Amino acid sequence: MWDVPNAVLWINICVCLPLTIIFIVCVCYVGRRDPLTVTYYINLLISNLVQLCILFVWVARLDGTTCAALALFSVTANIDFSICIALERYFFITCPFLDFIRQTKGSVLVCLLVWSVCIITASLAIALQVLLRFVIHALLPAPLFIFSIAGTTKALPAATSVCTEEKRRVVATLIVLLFKYSLLNLPAVTLLAVSVPPNCHVSDTTDIILFVLIPFVDLFLFFLMRKGPIDRPLAYLCCCSTDNSAADVSNKSSV
Repeated sequence: MWDVPNAVLWINICVCLPLTIIFIVCVCYVGRRDPLTVTYYINLLISNLVQLCILFVWVARLDGTTCAALALFSVTANIDFSICIALERYFFITCPFLDFIRQTKGSVLVCLLVWSVCIITASLAIALQVLLRFVIHALLPAPLFIFSIAGTTKALPAATSVCTEEKRRVVATLIVLLFKYSLLNLPAVTLLAVSVPPNCHVSDTTDIILFVLIPFVDLFLFFLMRKGPIDRPLAYLCCCSTDNSAADVSNKSSV
């Protein structure tokens, strides 16, 4: 009978790992003809590949110290590239003519900076065992996530150059990124910080489950950021929200 970690491992081998590789290829192809946040999203998927490979090491109970270092590195990269996507979506609505963050050259420079910071941060966190500071570092993007979604929502009426469908996709993407950060990324960082040396291995099943859910959510982002079947459910949700708001206003006015 399989335990939960082994079942999770095979789910990743059979489902999430090949899907992530396929999505990277698809995004590279789509990026040639669709103004998607290609560079940031591809790097986000690459950080997920590192996470998925770490799961194999965890279940096999191999070198825990190296595994923990790579885990901290991958989670940090995932958080940083998520905030890059969130800020790009924010600038797309508020400053559509500010193209530096959305151009290939600018995005590549940002990605190189992110990878460099992640490598240095994770290495110092393991070598110096300053794990509490690493958790604080993971908390730093929280105001940026809140600012991006609040600023985007406020700027939507003035963004007349952006179509309604694109506005819905942007808001949905920011909401998913915020929930992923608060419910998956931060708990994963916190649990990792208390699971590295002297324990030297991750034994809590919750850690593995969190690492499984993060890549799946990132795969779902692909559909949120592109035109396609997701537009109809988003339109339906927006219509329901508008109808409820109108009903509340009419009830208050009648009272």
